[in-house]
Amino acid sequence: MDGNNLMNFNKKSLALHKAKKGKLEIISRVPLKNRVDLSLAYTPGVAAACLEIAKNKKLVNTYTNKQNQVAVVTDGSAVLGLGDIGPEAALPVMEGKAILFKEFGGVDAFPVCLDTQNTEEIINIVKKIAPTFGGINLEDISAPRCFEIEERLIAELNIPIFHDDQHGTAIVVLAGLINASKVARKKLVDMKVVINGAGSAGIAIFKLLKEFGVKKIWMVDSQGVIYLCRKKLNQEKIKVAGVINPSCKLTDKYDPRKLKCQRCERGQLAQLLAGKDIFIGVSRAGLLTAEMVKLMNPQPIIFAMANPNPEIDPAIAKKAGAVIVATGRSDYPNQVNNVLVFPGLFRAVLDLGIKKITDKIKIATAEAISETVKVPNSLNIIPSPFNKNVVKNIYLKIKNLK
Repeated sequence: MDGNNLMNFNKKSLALHKAKKGKLEIISRVPLKNRVDLSLAYTPGVAAACLEIAKNKKLVNTYTNKQNQVAVVTDGSAVLGLGDIGPEAALPVMEGKAILFKEFGGVDAFPVCLDTQNTEEIINIVKKIAPTFGGINLEDISAPRCFEIEERLIAELNIPIFHDDQHGTAIVVLAGLINASKVARKKLVDMKVVINGAGSAGIAIFKLLKEFGVKKIWMVDSQGVIYLCRKKLNQEKIKVAGVINPSCKLTDKYDPRKLKCQRCERGQLAQLLAGKDIFIGVSRAGLLTAEMVKLMNPQPIIFAMANPNPEIDPAIAKKAGAVIVATGRSDYPNQVNNVLVFPGLFRAVLDLGIKKITDKIKIATAEAISETVKVPNSLNIIPSPFNKNVVKNIYLKIKNLK
């Protein structure tokens, strides 16, 4: 959208939120028309269900809506392209997430915006509220805290935990790349990939592509290529660097001032892109130029997903030789949108009683999304979120894993 259209869109959206007082409501599944209805739904009849659950906690999924309820948990520290805006300002986004869960997956999701950014407090709060929910969707929590929060909750709870900013993005990127590689007539596992941006999404994309079988992947942050001998790498970047350059060890002798260690590839994005096949951007606008695209191998694939403005204008990337361009925006072709992932994924794991979302499940989800596009082309590698087959295909693909 141009500036005027975007301003008009924002104005209408603000009016909608104000008029409706938010986007959520709770609707009863049972009638409350008379005393009998009240006695069945609440006291005294409700005691029967309570006592059955007290005898066997597993019956909570039989007598309540728990197995269809997901908490959308945030601390408001990394919201969309807005940054650290706090829990109150994050609530409209979490409400939006909840209605997407309901509309596309039939899942009842509830916003839980926490007034703390303390890792231990967030973990403890989520553990305390877990009895109400069949799953937890972590959302818009800044890196690197988001990694520990998710890992701990997976280890300490017996319900599916999913950090959508990491894995939702990684899954839909993989889905798009599977189809993009078909259009480019190249094998994805053999292509050379550069990921620009080393936050939660970039690192999750790196890990999932590796798990899928892609052999050659490099990662770039604001300081250039990530390598083990670099100063001030957090633990997640160290893990990535060790995979990129497995021959290099932190114990190798090198002079950090002169950077004499020659085992690790280094440099800036422009240098690294030469001779590569795929660019994946999860960083900021304007970082990729036409000249950089021209340095890549013939028919490069560009996933420029910075929001609200991509790393390169799609028209410029196409003119520079890109065979496929995808962005995070709905006003360009090939929108890389997490809404293709989380409704169907949670619908499947909740219905199938799956307690942990594994890499196999993530890859199966990506494959299901990609297979929904029967004949991919340069303008259509990713299905529409409104395609009803997406959720069904994800469910069937995950079911067949069991």
